[in-house]
Amino acid sequence: MIEFDPTLPKWKQIADVIRKRIADGTYPPHHLISEVRMEQEFGVARVTVRKVTAALREEGLIVTTPGMGSFVTPQPPGTAK
Repeated sequence: MIEFDPTLPKWKQIADVIRKRIADGTYPPHHLISEVRMEQEFGVARVTVRKVTAALREEGLIVTTPGMGSFVTPQPPGTAK
């Protein structure tokens, strides 16, 4: 678990962690972003995790397929490290 900054919403802090993992290749394209694993790793409620996935979806970093889950999107050429 990370130590949360009490002055920022937890979902924003978790989104930053996931965003960094996508950027550095820890989570490559097509990697499953599991809501259950996020709940366990960060010790937060499902509603918090849903805010994280919604924010990352809006940024185009993940795509959610009903019944399958959320996956890292392939990054456009020139945006990978």
